Amino acid sequence: MEYTELDHLKDKEPIVAGIYEELIKELQKFGQLKIEPKKTSIHLGNRFGFAGIYTRRDYINLEVHLNHKLVSKRVSKVEHASANRYHHTIKLTSLKDIDKQLLEWLKEAYELKK
Repeated sequence: MEYTELDHLKDKEPIVAGIYEELIKELQKFGQLKIEPKKTSIHLGNRFGFAGIYTRRDYINLEVHLNHKLVSKRVSKVEHASANRYHHTIKLTSLKDIDKQLLEWLKEAYELKK
């Protein structure tokens, strides 16, 4: 089955679509962006996958893939995914959450080499 971005946004509060659209708009400023809707999430990639979006009823869990562990109150979960990858879950509940710090983390993830 093919999944679309709309599949992930239907039956959600309007803020979820607002956060998603703003996030994608900001990420497109980095350069080429691959958006791959899957069954449970939307994968974001450049050359490699650098982030994932998990929509919930009234917020988004954003997973950012970095080669080091972030230490921040904003990170609700860290998973050591492989030898040189950490997946960080950050809860986005409003447009204010898409701030300079978050975009710096995403830019770093976007630019990572394998």
